[in-house]
Amino acid sequence: MSVQWDDEVDEIIAGDAAVGVASVTPARGVVIMPMAPLGLRDRDAGTVTVTSSLGLPKKLERIRRNPSVALAYHAREHGDSDSPLYVLVQGTATMDERPNRAWLESITPQWEHFLGPRHGGPLGRFMDIYYWQRIAITVQVRRITVYDGTSAPPIVLGEDLPDGAPAAQRAPKQGTLPRVDTAKIATQVQRLPHTLLGWVGADGLPLVARVRSQDTTERGLSLVSSDAPLPPGGRRAGLTAHAFQEHMVGQEQRVHTGWLEVDGTEAMYAPHTKAGYALPRSKALMTLGSAVGTQAGYRKARKLGLTT
Repeated sequence: MSVQWDDEVDEIIAGDAAVGVASVTPARGVVIMPMAPLGLRDRDAGTVTVTSSLGLPKKLERIRRNPSVALAYHAREHGDSDSPLYVLVQGTATMDERPNRAWLESITPQWEHFLGPRHGGPLGRFMDIYYWQRIAITVQVRRITVYDGTSAPPIVLGEDLPDGAPAAQRAPKQGTLPRVDTAKIATQVQRLPHTLLGWVGADGLPLVARVRSQDTTERGLSLVSSDAPLPPGGRRAGLTAHAFQEHMVGQEQRVHTGWLEVDGTEAMYAPHTKAGYALPRSKALMTLGSAVGTQAGYRKARKLGLTT
């Protein structure tokens, strides 16, 4: 039976300009990537769809290996809803084998609403990989959890939440302490308006909570969750901070993997890796960066067998 959701939740899914897409790593950590969801969903079928360029192959490879994903609807800027709710969609993803040009053209109204018109002519051909070498990632929704920002229990649609917290994980061989500049990351987290923390739940689905950083120590960043309680013990987790402007121009993403340690009310996050970028508020430079970046990634995708 497909999961059904009400009009307020649908307004958020249909109207948010950005969503945090969480996927599971081979080591059972989580990576959260901000994406433009374009409002694509089918309430009758209980599915939500996002698209991804083949020029971003790491994300696609993770989902191919483990289709358990989560979508965190957490940001209302430049979208169509002003609801205060935080909506976490969890489910199982399927990916198209190859780009479907007819389908991509059919979603042009949604694309232009959230991302602006596609370029034509020579510039449009230069943007071919970003525009048209894309595949659909369709999530069969298993659960939707709705938080209202208070201490009230969340509303759960679909599968019940698992009983109890996920078991703690074995510490990595290289240790759990930070491996990158924690102070710099803390500055970015405090500067950027949205920060998401993700980990694998007891049922294997990613969980994502909005968090904020309080301070730093030699052990990492001290975090406080605005939504789901953080699981006790130690585990691999992903931390992503980001900002975006209208049509995704001027966006910034800071994506980390690392180790989360929760003891009582104290939650410490030790970042181990860092990735990301910052684009200026220029449509021309954003277009150029998207084209160049996806072309390099597309070549890697072909080597990985993600496209032909």
